[in-house]
Amino acid sequence: MFLRLVYGFVLAALLAGAILGADVARFFTEPLGNTQPALIEVAPGTSFRALVHQLRRKQIIRRARDARYLSLYARLTGQATSIKSGEYLVPAQQDPRQLLALLASGKIRQHRLTLVEGWRFKQIMQAVNHDPALKHTLRGKSSAQIMAALGHPDQKAEGRFMPDTYMFPRGMSDVAFLKRAYNAMQRFLHKAWADRADDLAIHTPYQALIMASLIEKETAVPSERARVSGVFNRRLKKGMRLQTDPSVIYGIPNYDGDIHKSDLTRDTPYNTYTRKGLPPTPIASPSRASIRAALHPAHGKALYFVARGNGTLVFSDTLAEHNREVRKYQLGGGS
Repeated sequence: MFLRLVYGFVLAALLAGAILGADVARFFTEPLGNTQPALIEVAPGTSFRALVHQLRRKQIIRRARDARYLSLYARLTGQATSIKSGEYLVPAQQDPRQLLALLASGKIRQHRLTLVEGWRFKQIMQAVNHDPALKHTLRGKSSAQIMAALGHPDQKAEGRFMPDTYMFPRGMSDVAFLKRAYNAMQRFLHKAWADRADDLAIHTPYQALIMASLIEKETAVPSERARVSGVFNRRLKKGMRLQTDPSVIYGIPNYDGDIHKSDLTRDTPYNTYTRKGLPPTPIASPSRASIRAALHPAHGKALYFVARGNGTLVFSDTLAEHNREVRKYQLGGGS
Protein backbone atom coordinates (compact mmCIF):
# COMPACT_ATOMS: atom_id res chain seq x y z
CA MET A 1 0.00 0.00 0.00
CA PHE A 2 2.80 2.41 0.95
CA LEU A 3 4.74 1.71 -2.25
CA ARG A 4 1.60 2.25 -4.28
CA LEU A 5 1.20 5.72 -2.74
CA VAL A 6 4.84 6.62 -3.40
CA TYR A 7 4.54 5.57 -7.01
CA GLY A 8 1.38 7.65 -7.28
CA PHE A 9 3.10 10.77 -5.95
CA VAL A 10 6.10 10.31 -8.25
CA LEU A 11 3.86 9.80 -11.26
CA ALA A 12 1.83 12.90 -10.38
CA ALA A 13 5.02 14.98 -9.98
CA LEU A 14 6.40 13.81 -13.30
CA LEU A 15 3.10 14.52 -15.01
CA ALA A 16 2.90 17.99 -13.43
CA GLY A 17 6.49 18.71 -14.50
CA ALA A 18 5.78 17.60 -18.02
CA ILE A 19 2.66 19.77 -18.20
CA LEU A 20 4.52 22.76 -16.72
CA GLY A 21 7.43 22.24 -19.09
CA ALA A 22 5.14 22.10 -22.07
CA ASP A 23 3.35 25.24 -20.87
CA VAL A 24 6.62 27.15 -20.45
CA ALA A 25 7.86 26.00 -23.85
CA ARG A 26 4.59 27.08 -25.44
CA PHE A 27 4.84 30.53 -23.81
CA PHE A 28 8.32 31.17 -25.23
CA THR A 29 7.50 30.00 -28.75
CA GLU A 30 4.02 31.43 -29.25
CA PRO A 31 3.37 35.08 -30.23
CA LEU A 32 2.76 37.66 -27.51
CA GLY A 33 -0.70 38.95 -26.72
CA ASN A 34 -0.63 42.11 -28.85
CA THR A 35 -2.14 41.57 -32.28
CA GLN A 36 -1.15 45.13 -33.29
CA PRO A 37 2.12 47.01 -32.69
CA ALA A 38 2.15 48.40 -29.15
CA LEU A 39 4.05 51.30 -27.60
CA ILE A 40 5.74 50.99 -24.23
CA GLU A 41 7.94 53.53 -22.47
CA VAL A 42 10.68 52.39 -20.11
CA ALA A 43 11.56 55.32 -17.88
CA PRO A 44 15.11 55.55 -16.49
CA GLY A 45 15.37 53.48 -13.31
CA THR A 46 12.32 51.32 -14.10
CA SER A 47 12.52 47.95 -12.34
CA PHE A 48 11.85 44.79 -14.32
CA ARG A 49 8.88 44.11 -12.08
CA ALA A 50 7.37 47.50 -12.99
CA LEU A 51 8.10 46.80 -16.65
CA VAL A 52 6.22 43.49 -16.45
CA HIS A 53 3.24 45.30 -14.89
CA GLN A 54 3.25 47.70 -17.86
CA LEU A 55 3.37 44.78 -20.29
CA ARG A 56 0.33 43.35 -18.52
CA ARG A 57 -1.56 46.65 -18.71
CA LYS A 58 -0.80 46.90 -22.42
CA GLN A 59 -2.06 43.33 -22.92
CA ILE A 60 1.30 42.34 -24.38
CA ILE A 61 1.55 39.72 -21.62
CA ARG A 62 -1.98 38.45 -20.94
CA ARG A 63 -1.70 35.91 -18.10
CA ALA A 64 -0.22 36.21 -14.61
CA ARG A 65 1.69 32.95 -14.97
CA ASP A 66 3.19 34.16 -18.26
CA ALA A 67 4.43 37.24 -16.40
CA ARG A 68 6.09 34.93 -13.88
CA TYR A 69 7.69 32.87 -16.67
CA LEU A 70 9.03 36.05 -18.30
CA SER A 71 10.42 37.39 -15.03
CA LEU A 72 12.11 34.10 -14.17
CA TYR A 73 13.61 33.74 -17.65
CA ALA A 74 14.86 37.35 -17.66
CA ARG A 75 16.54 36.88 -14.26
CA LEU A 76 18.16 33.58 -15.25
CA THR A 77 19.55 35.03 -18.51
CA GLY A 78 20.63 38.34 -16.97
CA GLN A 79 18.34 40.35 -19.23
CA ALA A 80 16.32 41.70 -16.31
CA THR A 81 19.20 44.07 -15.55
CA SER A 82 20.12 44.91 -19.15
CA ILE A 83 16.86 46.58 -20.23
CA LYS A 84 17.55 50.07 -21.62
CA SER A 85 15.28 53.04 -21.05
CA GLY A 86 13.35 54.63 -23.89
CA GLU A 87 10.19 54.30 -25.95
CA TYR A 88 9.78 51.01 -27.82
CA LEU A 89 7.38 49.95 -30.54
CA VAL A 90 6.70 46.27 -29.88
CA PRO A 91 5.73 44.55 -33.16
CA ALA A 92 2.82 42.14 -33.25
CA GLN A 93 3.47 38.41 -33.45
CA GLN A 94 6.77 38.52 -31.57
CA ASP A 95 7.59 35.86 -29.01
CA PRO A 96 8.85 36.67 -25.47
CA ARG A 97 12.50 36.10 -26.33
CA GLN A 98 12.25 38.59 -29.20
CA LEU A 99 10.59 41.06 -26.84
CA LEU A 100 13.42 40.81 -24.31
CA ALA A 101 16.02 41.12 -27.06
CA LEU A 102 14.31 44.31 -28.28
CA LEU A 103 14.20 45.86 -24.80
CA ALA A 104 17.87 45.03 -24.20
CA SER A 105 18.98 46.30 -27.61
CA GLY A 106 18.27 49.99 -26.99
CA LYS A 107 16.61 50.27 -30.42
CA ILE A 108 14.13 52.82 -29.20
CA ARG A 109 11.42 54.35 -31.34
CA GLN A 110 12.46 57.37 -33.40
CA HIS A 111 10.15 60.32 -33.98
CA ARG A 112 10.27 62.52 -37.06
CA LEU A 113 10.13 66.29 -37.48
CA THR A 114 10.66 68.08 -40.79
CA LEU A 115 11.95 71.64 -41.05
CA VAL A 116 10.79 72.84 -44.45
CA GLU A 117 13.01 74.65 -46.93
CA GLY A 118 12.19 78.36 -46.96
CA TRP A 119 10.60 78.45 -43.50
CA ARG A 120 11.19 81.46 -41.31
CA PHE A 121 12.51 80.93 -37.80
CA LYS A 122 9.08 81.60 -36.32
CA GLN A 123 7.66 78.75 -38.42
CA ILE A 124 10.44 76.46 -37.23
CA MET A 125 9.62 77.29 -33.63
CA GLN A 126 5.91 76.71 -34.21
CA ALA A 127 6.72 73.20 -35.43
CA VAL A 128 9.15 72.56 -32.57
CA ASN A 129 6.78 73.91 -29.91
CA HIS A 130 3.90 71.75 -31.13
CA ASP A 131 5.80 68.48 -31.44
CA PRO A 132 4.47 66.20 -28.67
CA ALA A 133 7.60 64.00 -28.54
CA LEU A 134 10.01 66.80 -27.67
CA LYS A 135 10.67 68.07 -24.15
CA HIS A 136 9.77 71.76 -24.22
CA THR A 137 11.90 74.36 -22.45
CA LEU A 138 11.78 77.24 -24.97
CA ARG A 139 8.10 78.04 -25.26
CA GLY A 140 7.44 81.74 -24.84
CA LYS A 141 11.09 82.72 -25.25
CA SER A 142 12.28 85.31 -27.75
CA SER A 143 14.59 84.41 -30.62
CA ALA A 144 17.45 86.11 -28.77
CA GLN A 145 16.77 84.03 -25.65
CA ILE A 146 16.61 80.87 -27.75
CA MET A 147 19.95 81.59 -29.39
CA ALA A 148 21.44 82.25 -25.95
CA ALA A 149 20.10 78.88 -24.78
CA LEU A 150 21.82 77.28 -27.77
CA GLY A 151 25.11 78.91 -26.81
CA HIS A 152 25.13 81.59 -29.54
CA PRO A 153 23.87 84.77 -27.87
CA ASP A 154 25.63 87.00 -30.41
CA GLN A 155 23.86 85.53 -33.45
CA LYS A 156 20.51 86.18 -35.08
CA ALA A 157 18.30 83.10 -35.35
CA GLU A 158 16.96 83.53 -38.88
CA GLY A 159 18.45 81.17 -41.45
CA ARG A 160 20.67 79.31 -38.97
CA PHE A 161 18.84 75.95 -39.03
CA MET A 162 19.18 73.39 -41.79
CA PRO A 163 15.91 72.35 -43.44
CA ASP A 164 15.73 68.58 -43.25
CA THR A 165 13.84 65.68 -41.69
CA TYR A 166 15.26 64.83 -38.28
CA MET A 167 14.77 61.60 -36.34
CA PHE A 168 14.91 61.72 -32.54
CA PRO A 169 13.82 59.76 -29.48
CA ARG A 170 10.89 60.82 -27.31
CA GLY A 171 12.02 63.15 -24.57
CA MET A 172 14.78 64.90 -26.50
CA SER A 173 14.82 68.55 -25.47
CA ASP A 174 13.92 71.29 -27.92
CA VAL A 175 17.36 72.77 -27.24
CA ALA A 176 19.10 69.53 -28.26
CA PHE A 177 16.91 69.29 -31.38
CA LEU A 178 17.68 72.83 -32.48
CA LYS A 179 21.39 72.32 -31.82
CA ARG A 180 21.32 69.43 -34.28
CA ALA A 181 19.71 71.58 -36.97
CA TYR A 182 22.07 74.49 -36.21
CA ASN A 183 25.17 72.29 -36.37
CA ALA A 184 23.97 70.67 -39.60
CA MET A 185 23.70 74.13 -41.19
CA GLN A 186 27.12 75.19 -39.92
CA ARG A 187 28.84 72.05 -41.20
CA PHE A 188 27.28 72.28 -44.65
CA LEU A 189 27.74 76.04 -45.00
CA HIS A 190 31.44 75.99 -44.14
CA LYS A 191 32.12 72.98 -46.35
CA ALA A 192 30.31 74.67 -49.25
CA TRP A 193 32.15 77.94 -48.59
CA ALA A 194 35.50 76.16 -48.87
CA ASP A 195 34.46 74.94 -52.34
CA ARG A 196 33.03 78.27 -53.55
CA ALA A 197 33.55 79.72 -57.00
CA ASP A 198 36.04 82.52 -57.62
CA ASP A 199 35.17 86.20 -58.03
CA LEU A 200 32.03 86.27 -55.88
CA ALA A 201 30.40 89.50 -54.75
CA ILE A 202 29.94 88.00 -51.27
CA HIS A 203 32.86 87.70 -48.87
CA THR A 204 31.80 85.63 -45.83
CA PRO A 205 29.86 82.43 -45.13
CA TYR A 206 27.14 84.50 -43.43
CA GLN A 207 26.71 86.61 -46.56
CA ALA A 208 26.39 83.35 -48.49
CA LEU A 209 23.62 82.32 -46.10
CA ILE A 210 21.82 85.62 -46.69
CA MET A 211 22.20 85.29 -50.45
CA ALA A 212 20.98 81.69 -50.35
CA SER A 213 17.86 82.72 -48.43
CA LEU A 214 16.99 85.27 -51.14
CA ILE A 215 17.46 82.62 -53.83
CA GLU A 216 15.31 80.19 -51.83
CA LYS A 217 12.39 82.60 -51.73
CA GLU A 218 12.72 83.75 -55.35
CA THR A 219 12.42 80.35 -57.03
CA ALA A 220 11.65 76.73 -56.28
CA VAL A 221 12.78 75.59 -59.75
CA PRO A 222 16.13 73.81 -59.38
CA SER A 223 17.50 74.95 -62.75
CA GLU A 224 16.79 78.61 -61.94
CA ARG A 225 18.64 78.86 -58.62
CA ALA A 226 22.09 79.42 -60.12
CA ARG A 227 20.65 81.89 -62.66
CA VAL A 228 19.02 83.95 -59.88
CA SER A 229 22.34 83.82 -58.03
CA GLY A 230 24.07 85.07 -61.17
CA VAL A 231 21.72 88.07 -61.41
CA PHE A 232 22.22 88.97 -57.75
CA ASN A 233 26.00 88.53 -58.00
CA ARG A 234 26.26 90.79 -61.04
CA ARG A 235 23.99 93.45 -59.52
CA LEU A 236 26.06 93.55 -56.34
CA LYS A 237 29.26 93.94 -58.33
CA LYS A 238 27.77 96.83 -60.33
CA GLY A 239 26.47 98.55 -57.19
CA MET A 240 22.86 98.03 -58.29
CA ARG A 241 20.11 97.48 -55.74
CA LEU A 242 18.92 93.87 -55.59
CA GLN A 243 15.23 94.87 -55.72
CA THR A 244 14.01 91.50 -54.49
CA ASP A 245 10.43 91.44 -53.26
CA PRO A 246 10.80 88.58 -50.72
CA SER A 247 13.27 90.68 -48.74
CA VAL A 248 10.91 93.65 -48.78
CA ILE A 249 8.08 91.39 -47.58
CA TYR A 250 10.24 90.10 -44.73
CA GLY A 251 10.63 93.67 -43.50
CA ILE A 252 6.87 94.36 -43.47
CA PRO A 253 5.59 93.82 -39.89
CA ASN A 254 2.02 92.86 -40.83
CA TYR A 255 2.24 91.60 -44.37
CA ASP A 256 -1.28 91.00 -45.76
CA GLY A 257 -0.36 88.80 -48.71
CA ASP A 258 -0.02 91.61 -51.26
CA ILE A 259 2.97 93.85 -51.86
CA HIS A 260 1.99 97.47 -52.54
CA LYS A 261 3.86 100.32 -54.21
CA SER A 262 4.09 102.03 -50.84
CA ASP A 263 5.88 98.94 -49.49
CA LEU A 264 8.58 99.33 -52.13
CA THR A 265 9.24 102.95 -51.19
CA ARG A 266 8.99 102.60 -47.40
CA ASP A 267 12.54 102.26 -46.14
CA THR A 268 13.36 99.34 -43.85
CA PRO A 269 16.64 97.44 -43.32
CA TYR A 270 15.19 94.75 -45.61
CA ASN A 271 13.98 97.02 -48.41
CA THR A 272 16.34 96.16 -51.26
CA TYR A 273 14.65 98.79 -53.43
CA THR A 274 15.78 101.62 -51.14
CA ARG A 275 19.07 100.15 -49.90
CA LYS A 276 22.07 98.72 -51.70
CA GLY A 277 23.70 95.44 -50.81
CA LEU A 278 22.35 92.43 -48.98
CA PRO A 279 19.72 92.64 -46.24
CA PRO A 280 21.19 92.44 -42.71
CA THR A 281 20.14 88.82 -42.07
CA PRO A 282 18.77 85.86 -43.98
CA ILE A 283 15.03 86.03 -44.63
CA ALA A 284 14.41 82.26 -44.38
CA SER A 285 16.14 78.92 -43.95
CA PRO A 286 17.77 78.11 -47.28
CA SER A 287 18.11 74.63 -48.71
CA ARG A 288 21.41 72.99 -49.52
CA ALA A 289 20.67 73.60 -53.20
CA SER A 290 20.21 77.33 -52.65
CA ILE A 291 23.47 77.54 -50.67
CA ARG A 292 25.31 75.81 -53.50
CA ALA A 293 23.71 78.21 -55.99
CA ALA A 294 24.74 81.23 -53.91
CA LEU A 295 28.35 80.03 -54.06
CA HIS A 296 28.26 78.96 -57.72
CA PRO A 297 26.32 81.63 -59.67
CA ALA A 298 25.59 80.96 -63.31
CA HIS A 299 27.58 82.90 -65.88
CA GLY A 300 25.78 85.30 -68.18
CA LYS A 301 24.70 88.90 -68.63
CA ALA A 302 21.19 88.88 -67.14
CA LEU A 303 20.54 91.63 -64.60
CA TYR A 304 16.79 91.21 -64.25
CA PHE A 305 14.11 88.57 -63.86
CA VAL A 306 10.36 88.53 -63.44
CA ALA A 307 7.87 85.81 -62.55
CA ARG A 308 5.90 84.36 -65.44
CA GLY A 309 3.00 83.45 -63.17
CA ASN A 310 3.43 79.70 -63.60
CA GLY A 311 6.18 79.26 -61.02
CA THR A 312 9.07 80.01 -63.37
CA LEU A 313 11.07 83.15 -64.13
CA VAL A 314 12.07 84.94 -67.32
CA PHE A 315 15.52 86.57 -67.33
CA SER A 316 16.57 89.73 -69.17
CA ASP A 317 19.92 91.36 -69.92
CA THR A 318 18.67 94.95 -70.26
CA LEU A 319 16.13 97.13 -68.54
CA ALA A 320 14.22 97.61 -71.79
CA GLU A 321 13.84 93.84 -72.20
CA HIS A 322 12.86 93.52 -68.57
CA ASN A 323 10.18 96.19 -68.85
CA ARG A 324 8.67 94.37 -71.83
CA GLU A 325 8.55 91.14 -69.81
CA VAL A 326 6.98 92.95 -66.86
CA ARG A 327 4.24 94.35 -69.11
CA LYS A 328 3.72 90.90 -70.59
CA TYR A 329 3.58 88.86 -67.42
CA GLN A 330 2.78 91.26 -64.58
CA LEU A 331 0.62 93.94 -66.12
CA GLY A 332 -1.74 91.75 -68.14
CA GLY A 333 -0.05 92.25 -71.49
CA GLY A 334 0.20 88.54 -72.23
CA SER A 335 -0.16 85.03 -70.90
